[in-house]
Amino acid sequence: MSLSELIASVVDNPEGFGPSNQHLPAQFKDIPYAPFSKNDKLGRVVDWNLEASAAAGPAAGAQRRAGAPQGSGKYGREPKEAFGAGSAGTFAYFHDEDEASFSLVDGNKGAAAKRGGAAGGGLANLGRTGQFNRGGGRGGARGGAAGGRGGAQAYGRAGQQGRQDYARAGGKGARGATQGGRVGWKDWNKEQRTRDASVVIASDWAVLEEIEFTRLAKLRLEVDTTEVETVSSHGFLYEYDKTYDRVTTKTEKPLQIIDRIRYNPTTSDDPIIQELAAKDKAQIFATDAILSMLMCTTRTVYPWDIVITREGDKLYMDKREGGPFDFPSVNENAADPPLENEKDTLNTPSSLSLEATYINQNFAFQVVREDTESRIDLENPNPFYSPEETEPLASCGYRYRKFDLSITEDEDVQLIVRTEVDSFVKSAGAAEEDSYITIKTLNEFDSRAQGSGGAPDWRTKLDSQRGAVVATEMKNNSSKLARYAVQSILAGAEQMKMGYVSRANPRDSSRHTILGTQWYKPREFASQMNISLANGWGIVRTIADLCFKQPEGKYVLLKDPNKPVVRLYRVPYDAFETVEDVEEEIPLDAGSDGGL
Repeated sequence: MSLSELIASVVDNPEGFGPSNQHLPAQFKDIPYAPFSKNDKLGRVVDWNLEASAAAGPAAGAQRRAGAPQGSGKYGREPKEAFGAGSAGTFAYFHDEDEASFSLVDGNKGAAAKRGGAAGGGLANLGRTGQFNRGGGRGGARGGAAGGRGGAQAYGRAGQQGRQDYARAGGKGARGATQGGRVGWKDWNKEQRTRDASVVIASDWAVLEEIEFTRLAKLRLEVDTTEVETVSSHGFLYEYDKTYDRVTTKTEKPLQIIDRIRYNPTTSDDPIIQELAAKDKAQIFATDAILSMLMCTTRTVYPWDIVITREGDKLYMDKREGGPFDFPSVNENAADPPLENEKDTLNTPSSLSLEATYINQNFAFQVVREDTESRIDLENPNPFYSPEETEPLASCGYRYRKFDLSITEDEDVQLIVRTEVDSFVKSAGAAEEDSYITIKTLNEFDSRAQGSGGAPDWRTKLDSQRGAVVATEMKNNSSKLARYAVQSILAGAEQMKMGYVSRANPRDSSRHTILGTQWYKPREFASQMNISLANGWGIVRTIADLCFKQPEGKYVLLKDPNKPVVRLYRVPYDAFETVEDVEEEIPLDAGSDGGL
């Protein structure tokens, strides 16, 4: 066919520009052709060597091979089809491929770099909201770093302000930096600490009860502590030296090491309690240290345990030798309490507890006047002192007091607790009786060390901002101070003397100085800390009722080391007895060879 014949055979397309498919000669039907408009822009050069699916783009070919619908684009939009393209062919083109490399460029980097808080706290929210987090501010970069993994790590130097700025704004900035990875409310992704129980739980211990702190906080029992019967009193007391009331940070005094003997036996080893139990004076027996811990259970964080023995209708609450009752804690309730650290063994919880025990005892020995003119003897001598002892006794008075825990008039539930007072203060009038006092201490180890709880430097703040120091201690040592107040109330002390003792050198835990003292009335102090005595008595009565429902035997009330839960276990009689104690109870036959 000649060219003229070929041209004559082509029929014009009345519907648009180009030949009509209906009148297209047979030899041209296999040639791909896409109708187009003159307004269309050239988007792509034809590659005749590619497969039709490949020419349509890898994404489109993969969709067809997988059987996916053609309208599912990367961003949830229908892919825009080239004008006039029918089924996928050589000219089928999808614009979605180019959007994979699309990214938003921040055009305001200069302004963000000047605001360290915004960079640290709000950068994580910038791409989503287009606005900076309001919680940034100065110090927000440090708050973001406290979150662990945030945008503040890249801008960590921008917010170096201080503890006050961090407390105001850094914490809020951390929320923006940890939107996707925080563990819980206000956790800031801090390391989860796992503590060990105060005693090893054996496999033969049976769990009888498990009580959460939320349930314990709802208990109530009204007990009149103003008119309490003092069954007996033992020991002697020295007068408090009032010259220590004038001690300040400018006239500090060194803490002295004084060798004195002071006894603190457990309940079952007390001969006076054994005598009172034989006379059926009460059903429940305890010491003020054990009872105060039980009454302040909901404030405790560190683990502890109480050994409870039921013998007939009597209940004895004991401590284990070397247990937590003999060593007061330090910063137990702080947001970031001290950690067990192999590098810094000076400020670990165990080392600080030993240091606090040393300070508490020596301060009480030092602030009393040891002379015969300033000494009063109680009704009975010290029941634990032996004439064979060579070292002198410390000033201490043991008062055995009875509390009525009865709920109704039909029942009679009495509790006898051994309480302790440390000294006395002479009354102003001759007709008035001398006032019993308790002596306690708070100790500062290092305001810049981990676990200090944000406490201010006592040497610069104690005299001018005493209220701020006390408020911080009430927050960081809520459990210990609550027990101090409850012990003083149980003993019937009219005043509580608080001493502020600090290290002479922050890196030396053997030398200390007294920076100041302060008087407190126990009931007013308890009111300031929101201590509910009714709740404490309700906890004591509830635990006693649970034990009275069980058969005779030995039980352990244990605070979970990592959860606000207490559990009551049934344990064997010999659960805490050493090998030497067992051999003493079961002597060998003199005529035998002892089984050897």
